[in-house]
Amino acid sequence: MNRDIPAESAVHVTRLIRQIARHWLETEILLRADSHYCTPEVLDLCERLGLRYVFGLSKNGRLAQNISALEVSPAARYIRTLGQKLRRFKSFSYAARSWSTDRRVIARVEVGPMGRDTRFIVTNLMGPRGKHLYEKLYSARGQAENHIKGWKSHLASDRTSCSKASANQMRLMARVRLLSVVESARGLSKALPMAARQSDTLRLHLIKLAATIVEKKTRIIITLPASCPRQSLVRLLFDALAPPHPT
Repeated sequence: MNRDIPAESAVHVTRLIRQIARHWLETEILLRADSHYCTPEVLDLCERLGLRYVFGLSKNGRLAQNISALEVSPAARYIRTLGQKLRRFKSFSYAARSWSTDRRVIARVEVGPMGRDTRFIVTNLMGPRGKHLYEKLYSARGQAENHIKGWKSHLASDRTSCSKASANQMRLMARVRLLSVVESARGLSKALPMAARQSDTLRLHLIKLAATIVEKKTRIIITLPASCPRQSLVRLLFDALAPPHPT
């Protein structure tokens, strides 16, 4: 998507929601995104389709006027507490000139060793407190973005260098399957020490291994080298992913 044309965000969101709704009719959809997606077109689209959303909101002078007192208070208290980082939140109603209606905005003011940092989000969720919406809902999107970044950087999902579209589609399907294996390994966080690490670590230690595979009539035998440093983890992964035995 061209970042110089914000209106294309609504087109992109419309296409995405249409595909989700076609296959999962009863699914409730919550959109989380940075300020690039916070356009009047996207906000109106979400409310027209009944979608919940939490979007980042770019700073401006009018927003700053609503939190001028909030920015002063934590700064003064930060000095008195000898450098302990402080956060304060405020919810208020706000309407940009290009918006069709007032909307709920949440300001997060943080004061720490690097100075003061103020962020804003806009949402149509009215129940939860602003602190919960920002820290537990909006900020949680960062981990999802890290997984997407790892999929691209560590599992080469965006490598489509073949000359035929069908070959590139096959590449993408193989990377999706690899991602499924990596996420299954990551899900074993209690038993697998490295499950919380990055995708490239999981790929190197658990997937990118030399092995002999023999397919027989009733089973598949995988033989690892005797010097494999992660034998116990590989066995643990296979046991966890194996289907349950019929009773």
